[in-house]
Amino acid sequence: MNYLSAAEYQTYGLEATTGASWIRAASMVIDGHCRRSTLAVAQYSERLRVAPGRNTVRLAYLPLAMGAPGTSPLITLRGRYAIPRRGEWVYEDIGTDVSLAFGLPGTWIDMDPSGVDYCADTGELNLPINALGLSYGELEVVYTAGLDVIPDAVKVACAQIVKNMQATPALNVRASNLQPMHLEYFSDSLVDQNVRALLAPYVAQKVG
Repeated sequence: MNYLSAAEYQTYGLEATTGASWIRAASMVIDGHCRRSTLAVAQYSERLRVAPGRNTVRLAYLPLAMGAPGTSPLITLRGRYAIPRRGEWVYEDIGTDVSLAFGLPGTWIDMDPSGVDYCADTGELNLPINALGLSYGELEVVYTAGLDVIPDAVKVACAQIVKNMQATPALNVRASNLQPMHLEYFSDSLVDQNVRALLAPYVAQKVG
């Protein structure tokens, strides 16, 4: 999507006659820098490892957002029971006997998204505790994340990238079909320090 409309060009320091291809190219640079297909609300799928002894994970794409017509950004979750080492059981004797008897460690189960606490801003999920003390080793999550309203910071960054493009003689965005690889070649010069600072909250990051 384009992060600036024609009516906003002058508000953010661009000429009213700026071609739409410049805005489209700048928006593509933003998406590439933020490592996502769009900053608007979209659906994502991740498979995450849960650290031993922990019951939390963090999602890569922020902020978590409601996707219509859902009541939660979490759409589906599947957890895989970890194969615990000695001393990692909450209920050592009962948990060991029952879980091994039914072959629970290593199996995948569907989880109720409503039973998982989450923080929309940080993407942290707090997983429910199993009655036998089993922990999860992996998690598969389908969820929605993104911005319902594009903030001023992104619009300012988009306008600045357009200005950087216009100041780069070798860059030609007059063609209607833009090549992402062509734009990537100029990423270091187009995404300057100010733009990086503006977009920092929206860059997708894997958290170990």
